[in-house]
Amino acid sequence: MGAAPTAEPEYVGDGGVQEKRVSVEVNLKPDEEDEEDEAITDLFTSFPTIKGIEPEPNPLTVRAVLTGIVLGSLVNASNVYLGLKTGFTFPATMFGAIFGYGFILFLTKIAPGIPGIGTRFGPQENSIVQAAATGAGGMAGLFVAGLPAMYRLSLLSENPKDDFGRILTITLVCAFFGLFAAVPLRKFFIINVARELNLVFPSPTATALAIRSMHAVGSGAGDAMRKVKALGYAFLGAFTHIVVSQYADGILHNWHIFTWFYIWSGYKNWALNIENWGWYIQLTPAFFGSGILVGLNAAVSWWLGTVAAYGLIGPLLVHYGECVGKPIGEGKWEGLVNFNSMSGIGTPGWIPSPRYWMLWPGVMVLIVYSLVEFLIHIRVIYDGFKYALRNLAGSINGALQARGKNNAFLEKQAAKANEESSLIEDFAPPEDQVPIWIWVTGSITFVVVACIVCELQFHMNAGLAILACILGLVFAFLSIYGGAVTDTAPLTASSKASQLVFGGITKNHYSIQNAQRINLIAGNIASGTADVATNLVSDFRVGFLLRTPPKLQFYAQATGALVSIFLAPGIFVLFMAAYPCIRDQTIEECPFSAPSVVAWQAVAQAVTLPKLPIPLSSGIFAIVCGVVCAIQALVKNFYLVGSREKYRDYLPNWMSIGVAWVLGVDSGYANAILFGSITAWWWKKYFAKGFDTYAFSVAAGLVAGEGLAGVVNAALTLGGVDGTKKGTMIALPGEDW
Repeated sequence: MGAAPTAEPEYVGDGGVQEKRVSVEVNLKPDEEDEEDEAITDLFTSFPTIKGIEPEPNPLTVRAVLTGIVLGSLVNASNVYLGLKTGFTFPATMFGAIFGYGFILFLTKIAPGIPGIGTRFGPQENSIVQAAATGAGGMAGLFVAGLPAMYRLSLLSENPKDDFGRILTITLVCAFFGLFAAVPLRKFFIINVARELNLVFPSPTATALAIRSMHAVGSGAGDAMRKVKALGYAFLGAFTHIVVSQYADGILHNWHIFTWFYIWSGYKNWALNIENWGWYIQLTPAFFGSGILVGLNAAVSWWLGTVAAYGLIGPLLVHYGECVGKPIGEGKWEGLVNFNSMSGIGTPGWIPSPRYWMLWPGVMVLIVYSLVEFLIHIRVIYDGFKYALRNLAGSINGALQARGKNNAFLEKQAAKANEESSLIEDFAPPEDQVPIWIWVTGSITFVVVACIVCELQFHMNAGLAILACILGLVFAFLSIYGGAVTDTAPLTASSKASQLVFGGITKNHYSIQNAQRINLIAGNIASGTADVATNLVSDFRVGFLLRTPPKLQFYAQATGALVSIFLAPGIFVLFMAAYPCIRDQTIEECPFSAPSVVAWQAVAQAVTLPKLPIPLSSGIFAIVCGVVCAIQALVKNFYLVGSREKYRDYLPNWMSIGVAWVLGVDSGYANAILFGSITAWWWKKYFAKGFDTYAFSVAAGLVAGEGLAGVVNAALTLGGVDGTKKGTMIALPGEDW
């Protein structure tokens, strides 16, 4: 049973992070070699049990949770690296499902029959592995956007190690408030309105199909092992390449072709001029893998956005004196210029760099497009609160009737709730649901914790903390709905909308520094809550299809989340120590572009400073771009529907374009993703069966492998044995040959 990835990327704000959510084209045909198995024809009911697979009395096992935590931790570590590189993070969902299958199957073969290790492994336990991996793989978003932005604005200590306690507590609030508050959303989104609103949940559904297929009797096991091996080889290959290539960066990792021409042609300036604008090829496995996932539309949009910004607009701005670059070369490299400079902003005589000029159109596109989509679908929030109030009324009315009392209003609301009940049957009886006392007590407790943490550690009063939590719940509705329909959760809208709300509340009532601190902390809480809630409901969808008890999935993800609370801050502190340029924007040369950090910082400044130094021409262009992408969002949602919906594929992906503009003068990622997407198109067109079997596994392995290698490289940098100290800089611009 195949599930071919066909997704688009999204610039999301789980802390402002750019997250890749994989969209899927779900193939509902049963395995051809397993014709006796019942065909899946309805995605709104739980899958039929697989013939030949025994029931699983307790899928929540120690080996499943530990395996999921280890795999999720690998993804968490890689996400901090990848997020700081380009703002993207990647979910642990399919990585945990496939690699977890292979690892536990290996245990059952080397230790058959040993209790807790070599006992039988089924699809429900596989979904527990995936849930624990999702929990452990989360929370990286906070550390690749909002928190680094606070350091750039000097809102925290100079040394992140001194802030470890504060970082830990804000992570705790986001992780567990989102986890507890999301529990009741399962019934609303997966049971009550899924069929009516056509909430397919593409990625979770693909994960459930993949797990079911791997455990199927017949060809399923063989296909599963091929997927596991492909993922493992891709992971090891990417990991090895990134660690080794730093010692010969210009040969094995970054191909500065125009620098080569510059040298070979006898130092002719035409080649160096092209090099200055960031046109080179980067051999990055992670973003080649991303290209396999995202499809041509998103990849081409990103690449064309890069061409427009730094192949056309940027050079024109420099030519007419609107922008300038910063000379960084000497001697034979005298013409080498940095067009990414972000220093000296607002000082007398300051002229912006092309990157700063393009920053504002990029931020405008990201905000406007995501907020318009947010407002278009805001009705789901109204429906959700209406549903919650009517069910609450029904519960109160039932308690009153048990005491021989009655209330006409409550009885009427309870009747409406019954009328709106879904035709979908929930396989899980009440004893398999997460107990009400757990999620109610947990939600209230962590609202109180949020108030205490914000007041004592970030000088933000309890009222603002409660508002941030409420906004997190509101954004959770939109994020879950967006992910269920389009597979792209609008977390960008969550973070930016929160920043705009708190910008309006704090302006002229707090000092600029305090207003910016509140703005960024509140944005982290709101978007972090929405992100965790979205992940949990997605896991519930996997469990619903595979008939895994919801309370067991909740416990598994909560255990994984507990690990991520300590893991993600630790990795963040490691990167901040190894690469000070992430937090200190006065350091010009930095291997991390950190586009999400730049965007969060820019919005926080825009809504708090009396006057932001935005060049007039940049502001006008930003407004025009905002109007264009808003019109496109309206046209897509209200005109390109029904028979015209097929034309949506030809619309530019404004989220990808916005990322390209915020990212700066750097074509390496755009080139890698474009090449990956072209490869995927060719692979699927001419070798469809191989694509369906291997594509996602290869992509997931490449992404995770490079990300984990980045963590190792950070440790090598701290140890003084990285490529800049022990390797060769040959073939890199500005270096000796």
